[in-house]
Amino acid sequence: MTSYEQILSPYTLPNGAALKNRLLMAPMTTCSGYFDGTVSQELVEYYRARAGSVGAIIVECCFIDPLGPAFPGAIGIDSDEKIAGLAKIAEAIKAEGSKAILQIYHGGRMVDPLLIGGRTPVAPSALAAPREGAAMPAMLSCEEVAEMVNKFGDGVRRAIQAGFDGVEIHGANTYLIQQFFSPNSNQRDDEWGGSRDNRARFPLAVLDITHQMAREYADDAFIIGYRFSPEELEVPGIRFDDTLFLLEKLAARGLDYLHFSIGTSLRPSIINTGDPTPLIKKYVELRSPVLAQIPIMGVGGVVNMADAECGLANGYDLMAVGRACIAYPDWTARIARGETLELLIDSTQREALKIPEPLWRFSLVEAMIRDMSMTAAKFKPGVFVETVQDDAHELVVSVSLETDRLTDIELSSGPLDDVEFTSSFSEIRTRILNANTPHVDAISGATSQSEAVKKAVAKAMAKSSKARREEEGEDTDAAKSYDVVVVGSGGAGLAAAIQAHDDGASVLIVEKMPTIGGNTLKASAGMNAAETRFQRARGIQDSKELFYQESLKGGHNKNNPQLLRRFVMNAPLAIEWLADRGIMLNDITTTGGMSIDRTHRPRDGSAVGGYLISGLVRNVTRRGIDVMLETSVEEILREDGEVCGVRLLTDEQESLTVETTNVIVATGGFSANSEMVVKYRPDLEGFVTTNHKGATGGGIALLERIGAGTVDMGEIQIHPTVEQSTSYLISESIRGGGAILVNQQGARFFNEMETRDKVSAAIIALEEKCAWIVFDEQVRAKNKAADEYIARGLVISASSPRALAEKTGFDGDVFQATLERYNGFVEQQCDEDFGRTTALRSPVNAGPFYAIQIAPGVHHTMGGVTINVKTEVLDRANQPLTGAWAAGEVVGGIHGGNRIGGNAVADIIIFGILAGHHAAERASRLAQAPARMAG
Repeated sequence: MTSYEQILSPYTLPNGAALKNRLLMAPMTTCSGYFDGTVSQELVEYYRARAGSVGAIIVECCFIDPLGPAFPGAIGIDSDEKIAGLAKIAEAIKAEGSKAILQIYHGGRMVDPLLIGGRTPVAPSALAAPREGAAMPAMLSCEEVAEMVNKFGDGVRRAIQAGFDGVEIHGANTYLIQQFFSPNSNQRDDEWGGSRDNRARFPLAVLDITHQMAREYADDAFIIGYRFSPEELEVPGIRFDDTLFLLEKLAARGLDYLHFSIGTSLRPSIINTGDPTPLIKKYVELRSPVLAQIPIMGVGGVVNMADAECGLANGYDLMAVGRACIAYPDWTARIARGETLELLIDSTQREALKIPEPLWRFSLVEAMIRDMSMTAAKFKPGVFVETVQDDAHELVVSVSLETDRLTDIELSSGPLDDVEFTSSFSEIRTRILNANTPHVDAISGATSQSEAVKKAVAKAMAKSSKARREEEGEDTDAAKSYDVVVVGSGGAGLAAAIQAHDDGASVLIVEKMPTIGGNTLKASAGMNAAETRFQRARGIQDSKELFYQESLKGGHNKNNPQLLRRFVMNAPLAIEWLADRGIMLNDITTTGGMSIDRTHRPRDGSAVGGYLISGLVRNVTRRGIDVMLETSVEEILREDGEVCGVRLLTDEQESLTVETTNVIVATGGFSANSEMVVKYRPDLEGFVTTNHKGATGGGIALLERIGAGTVDMGEIQIHPTVEQSTSYLISESIRGGGAILVNQQGARFFNEMETRDKVSAAIIALEEKCAWIVFDEQVRAKNKAADEYIARGLVISASSPRALAEKTGFDGDVFQATLERYNGFVEQQCDEDFGRTTALRSPVNAGPFYAIQIAPGVHHTMGGVTINVKTEVLDRANQPLTGAWAAGEVVGGIHGGNRIGGNAVADIIIFGILAGHHAAERASRLAQAPARMAG
């Protein structure tokens, strides 16, 4: 029998239950249940659509206790009232001919208190999960542990009564069952903890009661599986030999299958990183004859038949399929027919594919979505050849188009023999084709090349679209008309465009640079907001009034009070606005000048800018908002004192006029215009800037030409931590995560969490005019941005403080004493030397140790045009320039004399949303006015 035939042939489990083939749909969180954990009809139809050709569907994890849900929209099996809804899922799957297996779990210490009504999560020990903001759980008493085992039993009984063919015990992913077996999360000294035997008691007790329920309520064909995570990174933590110890004990009690929980089926050890051997091969080699009788299931990376065959060849008996089953409900039937599939989802087919809306917004699903909604952007089929330039090469790119999509991108001329170059070209090509748009993230380490290819594709699409319109008899030279024209494609411009579109306006984005993103791409720390649900979930007590007062103090009381008040009040709404559009800033840190953790950032601690732009661009693309790159606005046209259009100049020197009644200027500040900086601040001559080269103040000049007033033009901020050879900003989140600043001797010299202007002044006052930011592995692990600095070669690292001192030139004794003294301050939460009161998170004592040499650089221009709280641009007499709006760093007054870190990102989103809303509102009023007059 070939492996192909083996996979598609029936397979009998140890209890005699027969699967129609060796393929199962993996359990995947959909977040699509109701608020009380009951099943929605949308979820029933999702599973019905995927049943039939697959051997079995393992339904997403069901919590067995009200304190157990680990994510929003989780479904529950914690009461008999849930049986009826779950029965609909089981019935739907079985009616199509597949087995229905229900995964059961409890989240333990991984539960967010917000998901359980603010109550305290429970765990084997009162130890918070090793992640930022994790809640401290309550330790289960011995009686409560026994009760929890019974709750798992009740869950199994309910699954049987709901008609499921089996259950999968979820002993993986750091949830409660794994927490009991882990020496990291279980530090009890009673019968449920301590030795490895005692730590194994809870998972064994859950398996025992599962067998008991099956004997009492089900027949002999009831399937019992167990999912496990083979290793933990934490120290102490579960190692592979621990896992084999547990699995042998589980096997001795009887199981119908075991299920690896790893990202890819052939993943090697995450502990012994020097050994490339897949864990499944080690498992097969080390397991006992008893354990070998239990079928083992692999998961991760199965898209085509060859992937499943590879899994079986390496030792798996069964293969679970995840994302491919989301993209292709009839996946098994397709591969049985010999189809070769790609992980792509047509953006117009969510309803047809029966994918619930919450699942559609998951990052792993979003990554598969290919935009096929270009109803307005019809193309003339053909191959369009564009010549573009990256930093080092001239590239000739051939772009193939059909009437509604990109079909191919070829590099016709360039460094074709450069393996690294062609590899990164292949990756950016794949991203563009998968998304059906050039507006995708650049390849890390190949930004210039990526942007050149994106530019070539954008130009080809524009020419093809124009050719199609000309074929259809359209006058392509006639002036186009939009309700709103947005100038600038940073965070403010994109937010404005999205909001204007969502309010019913037709929108054009005009960007002078060759790429979308503006200076927002360089934002690193996060987005400040007070009284957010993410703060409440972490028990952070904050207030908008405190946020207002700290921003006012940070700005030296020069802030415009009305704008600052609107900023503070709208900040939590802006966080939710982003979340509603799939951009989640749900991790929280702090920045200098803030007394509370209120700087929201991506969950993985990465730099906020790239994440934000990537999410906003996805939203722009899905809405079909028109974008013109490498196009400058030469003039804002006005008639009778109101905006009536813009005059544009393309990169090919073509002059265009676009009619519009609303222009939103979101072009950023002028930090990259050294002449303009020195005009207002002569003392800053010679300073590097952290800004991108497009931050030249062009939008300010554009608005000044129609009479706009300006304010605070001399208020220019320098950022204290800039790597000077690259002008690369070292995020404030590194200090907010617990890093310190030291001078060349290795001694601290100032409060690292003071405002940027004060920290910068302290560094400039040093004899060497520069300093070092020092952090350890604990800080690095929680700040993904640090990995980028390491990859860019900006970081010096060493295994010990003395070794780091040797590499940096610190006085070893001084540096060692500095760390010891600071670590003492962390322990007592009191900085006796410099009065630091925030971000005293953990001692700097876990190697490796890292250092980056830094000095101040021009970072933000607080001055700009004047606006009111509706974002209307004001003239020199403080009267609105009708139809002109502005948002972001082009505006002055909000930040006063100094900007607090994290306030700029909040500024661009808050006022971008407001500008988009009010501009669309005005366009709607104007559109209705003639109709009213005619009536």
